[in-house]
Amino acid sequence: MNEIKESLRNIEQSYKIFQQQQFTFIAALEHTRENAHDKIKPVSSIGQVQTYMDHHCNNTTDKRILLMFLNLCSDLSKLCQRLETLHSGNSTTNALLEKCKMLVSHSNDLSAIRAKYPHDVVNHLSCDEARNHYGGVVSLIPIILDCMKEWVAHSEKLPRNMIQSAP
Repeated sequence: MNEIKESLRNIEQSYKIFQQQQFTFIAALEHTRENAHDKIKPVSSIGQVQTYMDHHCNNTTDKRILLMFLNLCSDLSKLCQRLETLHSGNSTTNALLEKCKMLVSHSNDLSAIRAKYPHDVVNHLSCDEARNHYGGVVSLIPIILDCMKEWVAHSEKLPRNMIQSAP
């Protein structure tokens, strides 16, 4: 469990750095969406961000910040896999884990999700268009981190014999 907590802390630290560059992230999405001629619909999946980076990104700053986002998503996905192997869980922890796995899926539609208080990532978006086009993608990581922290809190309450040592 300590390894899981340490991994979660490391991801949170990386996310704090990413969060300080949210305007750069939004600008990179703007540029790549423009290059892709895809300015009408919102950014709705991790896979879409990956496609923008792979096929429509033509400057290093944009590539760096998009890669940072994708790496955070990848780290969260790997942590989900580790959580799954840690213990059989109960209905609460299993539901939280399923939610995390669904959110971190590359094809999951993020357009309707929004981080709520205390996360103000959506409030930092400048206008209605930005909120509508990027609200889901900027909300993704804080929502998953909250789920994982809740998973850890519930797992620590489980009897010791239900928890296996992390691989």
